[in-house]
Amino acid sequence: MKQLLTVGLLFFLFACKQSPKPVDVSAVKIDLQSLRFENAFFTIDTNHVDAGLNKVNAAYPGFAKDFLFNILGTTVDSATKDTRKFIRTYGVLFDSAKLLYADFKPIEEELKKGLQRVKYYYPKYPLPSKLVTFIGPINSYANIITTDALAVGLQMYMGKNYSLYQTEMGLELYPNYVSRRFDRAYIPVNCIKTIIDDMYPNKSLGKPLVEQMIEAGKRQWLLQTLMPETPDSIRTGYTQAQIEGCNKNEADIWSFFIQNNLLYESNPDQTKDYMNDGPNTPALGDASPGMIGQFVGTKIVLKWIDQHAAVSPDSVMRKPAKEIFEETRYKPK
Repeated sequence: MKQLLTVGLLFFLFACKQSPKPVDVSAVKIDLQSLRFENAFFTIDTNHVDAGLNKVNAAYPGFAKDFLFNILGTTVDSATKDTRKFIRTYGVLFDSAKLLYADFKPIEEELKKGLQRVKYYYPKYPLPSKLVTFIGPINSYANIITTDALAVGLQMYMGKNYSLYQTEMGLELYPNYVSRRFDRAYIPVNCIKTIIDDMYPNKSLGKPLVEQMIEAGKRQWLLQTLMPETPDSIRTGYTQAQIEGCNKNEADIWSFFIQNNLLYESNPDQTKDYMNDGPNTPALGDASPGMIGQFVGTKIVLKWIDQHAAVSPDSVMRKPAKEIFEETRYKPK
């Protein structure tokens, strides 16, 4: 049996000094039209659903179909029935969201700052021209990219204490360690995460654990580069105390992976505890965070960047994780 090292720590990174120098993106123009799809959808008269759907489809010709068939999961034959049922089931949530998100402008403005940096660093990337909000099933998407839009599912951002999250079904889908991040503050950063995933699909599953950790670390570094004004606790999802605790125990965390010969482990059953979200990392005890591998990966990436001046975000993201690890000789003290 592998030796277990209990580490008194909490997740996760970072006072990042190795990101690119601050850039002025105030002159970068972003065309982003905000559309409140849920307001149109939930005002459909349930006694005249077909006419209402036709009207919504005319106003939102692309997204309406995405919503019905990809988010709501209905079919052409069942659309009328399923729409009526969904409106009646989620009407209370819609009423709550209408109050909570009466003014979406601050969220839109924060997101635009991130999009400006995306355009600055990636001028050829086709940015979405629309920001569409919707309310979908509780087990559906929080953030997606459609043909021309960034779409935000408000059902996933109603605040950690929202009643639906505390029901038996809600807790089964989203334990409290997950739903505590279902807050409006996470909308802009999650939108940018979705764009990062679109630009750089994650292909690290099944690779050695150290490479998975570094790939995760590269994403966290890029997120900080694109959203430098966002608090670390929002970007990472962890409290300031957790960030400080993890940094304090960096050497002990690394020793755990070394002592248990985990760096080159590629069996998903053996690596999932270190790369998946969770209330903690079981082998490290109740006080540890889930997804601890992301912290380690970020530290390795930061050291590599510190050794390579004037490196671009794209070059960092395309640099093979194996080479980053071999070149850094990472060994915290």
